[in-house]
Amino acid sequence: ISLDLKLGKKVNEGKTKEVYELPDIPGCVLMQSKDQITAGNAARKDRMEGKAAISNTTTSCVFQLLQEAGIKTAFVRKQSDTAFIAAHCEMIPIEWVCRRIATGSFLKRNPGVKEGYKFYPPKIEMFYKDDANNDPQWSEEQLIEAKFCFAGLTIGQTEVDIMARSTQAIFEILEKSWQPQNCTLVDLKIEFGVNILTKEIVLADVIDNDSWRLWPSGDRRQQKDKQSYRDLKEVTPEALQMVKRNFEWVAERVELLLKTKSQGRVVVLMGSPSDLSHCEKIKKACATFGIPCELRVTSAHKGPDETLRIKAEYEGDGIPTVFVAVAGRSNGLGPVMSGNTAYPVVNCPPLSADWGTQDVWSSLRLPSGLGCPTTLSPEGAAQFAAQIFGLNNHLVWAKLRSNMLNTWISLKQADKKLRECTL
Repeated sequence: ISLDLKLGKKVNEGKTKEVYELPDIPGCVLMQSKDQITAGNAARKDRMEGKAAISNTTTSCVFQLLQEAGIKTAFVRKQSDTAFIAAHCEMIPIEWVCRRIATGSFLKRNPGVKEGYKFYPPKIEMFYKDDANNDPQWSEEQLIEAKFCFAGLTIGQTEVDIMARSTQAIFEILEKSWQPQNCTLVDLKIEFGVNILTKEIVLADVIDNDSWRLWPSGDRRQQKDKQSYRDLKEVTPEALQMVKRNFEWVAERVELLLKTKSQGRVVVLMGSPSDLSHCEKIKKACATFGIPCELRVTSAHKGPDETLRIKAEYEGDGIPTVFVAVAGRSNGLGPVMSGNTAYPVVNCPPLSADWGTQDVWSSLRLPSGLGCPTTLSPEGAAQFAAQIFGLNNHLVWAKLRSNMLNTWISLKQADKKLRECTL
C-alpha cells in the first residue's frame, strides 16, 4: 500500500477522525483516525495511544465483510495503519441505531422496560446529530419534514425506508457474524451518506468499537466495547489500559469475521451431457454465494452402480454436500440419490417445451420416504443450497441477507422512478 498519497484540503474533522480530499483520486477522501477516545459528546475525552490503528483495523474489516456480502458502502480500501480511502459522500446527519437487547439510553427513555428485554425484529431508532442538544431522538416524520437534500438527492419517504431497511440488514449480518465467536451484538450505531458521484445512499462514516455494544457469552459484565470507558468512575492510566485491552481484543477478533470454519459444496449430477448449459447456470449462481460446485455426469437408469459410487465418493470425505439432480425426461436420478443418502438432494429438471408438463411428474411424485424437493430454476437450486449452508456459515448467510435487501431496494427505487414519470 503506498503511503505517499497527496492530501488535499481537510473536508471535516470529528472527535475521533479527520477527512481529507484526495486530488489524485477524484470522488474519494482519506479517513484518518485519531488516538482519541470520547464519551458523552466529548464531555469526557482522553488520548489513548494506538487507538487510531485499532479503530482503523476494526472499521476496515467490518466494511470489507459488509461489502463482500453485497451491502453498498463508501469504503474503498485500507490505506495505512490509521487511515482508509472512502468514496466522498455528503453525510446525512442522522445516527441510525439498531437494538436487539434493551440497555443504555433506551432504558432511560422507556421507564418500566427491564434491561435485557429482547426486540424481535430488532428495534430501529434515529437521532439527529446535534451536539448542542445532545443528539435528540427523531421520528421518521421529522426526518421527512426536514426535506434534507444531499448531493442533489432529496431525503423523502423512499430514502428513509431504504436507510431503515438497510440498518436492520447491516445489524443482522454483523450479529450473525459475531455468533461463531460466542459474542452477542447488543446494538449498533451507523450513518449513511450520499455518494457525490453515483448519487446513491451508502453506508458511510466508520463502524468501530465506538459503534456497538458487544457482550462475550451474552454477559454484560464482560463488555468489550466503548461502554467500558463510559462506565469508568475515574480515568486513571490503569483504567485506560483496561479499556485499550478491550479494544485490542475486538480488533483481533474482528479479522476472524472475514473467515468461516464451516465449508460446503454443491455437486450437480446430470443424467446426460446435453444438460450441461442448465448445470453451468447452477454452478455460476453457486459462485455468487462463494460455494464451490462440481459437475458430474451419471444416469441412475443406465448406470445405477456408478451413480451410487459417485455418491459414496462425496459422502466419504466429510465435506457437507448438497446434491442437485438434473434429469429431465424421466427423473430417476433425484429419487435414487434421495433414497440412498442422508445428504440433501434437490431436483432441478431441465424441462423441454414438448413433454415438460408430463416429465415434471417424475420429479414431483416420489415414492414414500424420500425428501427431495424440486425447483425448476437453476438459480433457485443454488439459492436453496446456499440457505442450507447459511445455517452455519455466516458469510453465505450474509450474502443471502444482502440479496434480500438489494432486491427490496431496487423495487422501491423502481416504484419511485415510475411515480416521478407519471406525475
